[in-house]
Amino acid sequence: MSIYRHISDAKKAKELPVSLQCELLGVSVSGYWAWVGRAPSDRALYDAWLLERIKAIHGASKGRYGSPRVHAMLRREGVRVGEKRVARLMRAAGVEGAFRRRRKGCTTGVPGVEPFGDLVGRQFRPEAPDLVWCTDIKQTMTGEGWLYLAAVQDLYSRRIVGWAMAPHMRKELVVEALQMAVRARRPAKGTIHHSDHGGQFISLTFGQACHEAGIAQSMGAVGSCFDNAVSETFFATLTKERLLHDAPKLWPTRRELRSAIFEYIEGFYNPTRLHSTLGMRSPIEYEADRAAGDPDGLARTSTSASAREKTVHNLRLCTATTTTST
Repeated sequence: MSIYRHISDAKKAKELPVSLQCELLGVSVSGYWAWVGRAPSDRALYDAWLLERIKAIHGASKGRYGSPRVHAMLRREGVRVGEKRVARLMRAAGVEGAFRRRRKGCTTGVPGVEPFGDLVGRQFRPEAPDLVWCTDIKQTMTGEGWLYLAAVQDLYSRRIVGWAMAPHMRKELVVEALQMAVRARRPAKGTIHHSDHGGQFISLTFGQACHEAGIAQSMGAVGSCFDNAVSETFFATLTKERLLHDAPKLWPTRRELRSAIFEYIEGFYNPTRLHSTLGMRSPIEYEADRAAGDPDGLARTSTSASAREKTVHNLRLCTATTTTST
C-alpha cells in the first residue's frame, strides 16, 4: 500500500488531519492532493472490476467459497487472473470463505464382533463410478435434540448418492441411506461399501441389505480416520459451509436442519460446488464429462477460453472508456 493510500484510509477511518499525517510520514501535502486528483491507473480499475466479480461469485456460493474456488469460477468466466491476486483482493475487502471448527464424532463399535476387512486400502480414486462407495454418520444438535445424517458417497465423483436423516443412529438409518443409493445408481454386483467400525455397519440387518444388493462390505482400521478420509472430508465441508456458516448457533428444530442439509446436498454440493479433487468441477459435472467421453473436461475448458477472450475484450473497452471520461 502506498503512503498516500494509507493517509487517505486513515483520514476516512480516524479523521486524522492530512497535514499532520504528511508531516509525520515525511511527505508533502501538495503531493498528497496531487495523488488524490490523479486518475486511477488501469490496474486499479481492473482490481475494482475484479473485486465486484469476486463478491458476486462469493455471494452466489452463499459465502462458502474461499479464494481457490472463487479463482476457479473466475477462470470459468474467462477471466485470466492469479489466485494470489484474488486472495489479496478478498483479504483487503474482508471477503472470506467458510471455515471449519472440529466436532466430536459419533462412532459406536460393537465389542467382540469381528469387522470386515479393508478392501480399499486408502485408494480413493477408482477408475469408474459406483465401484467404491464410502459412508459415515454425522450428528448435529438442535433445540429438539440430536439429528443424525448418514451419507453414502461415490469415491469416483465424490457425489452423495444416498442419504438419510433421523433422530437416532440405529441400524435403520444406514440401511435407508444404502437403499437410496442402490435405487438411484443401480450398481453392478461387487460394488464396495467402505465404512468405519460403527455398530450400525456391523449389524446383521445392514449386512443383509448389502448382500441383497450384491455389495461387498469394507472397513478401515480401528481408530484411524484416514482410512475413511473422504467421508470425513465431506462431513467437515458440510459442517463449515452449512451447519456453522451463516446459520444459528443452535438449529431450533430438526425440520429446519433437515431442510438445510437437503438444500446443501442436492442444491449445492452435488450439482454446483467445485471440488479440487475433480479439477474444480462439481460431482455432477464430473460424471457428465465422463458420460460424454470427455473425462478431462476439455470441452468445458475450451468454452471457458472463448468466454475469457470475450470478457477481456469487453474489459479493455470499459477501461478505455472510463479512463477517457475521467
